[in-house]
Amino acid sequence: LPMDAKRALRAARYHWGIENGLHWVLDVAFDEDASRAHLENAQASWVALRHLAVSLLKRDKTVKAGVEAKRLRAGWDRNYLLKLLES
Repeated sequence: LPMDAKRALRAARYHWGIENGLHWVLDVAFDEDASRAHLENAQASWVALRHLAVSLLKRDKTVKAGVEAKRLRAGWDRNYLLKLLES
């Protein structure tokens, strides 16, 4: 397909919209870009777990904090972690 300037700009904005959405959250909260999981299905498994964690953390409205802060709290507070998993 021939690419004119408008189409190229739209494609770039779409790409960065995805990158700045979920991928940014995964990298900031879980340092996903530094992941070293490369064995067989390990990388795909970790990605699925991180996506599940982000969903649980975003769905929680009892704590007014970002995903990274909620993730840290879940690591420190077992009751909060259980509440997230039971929701």
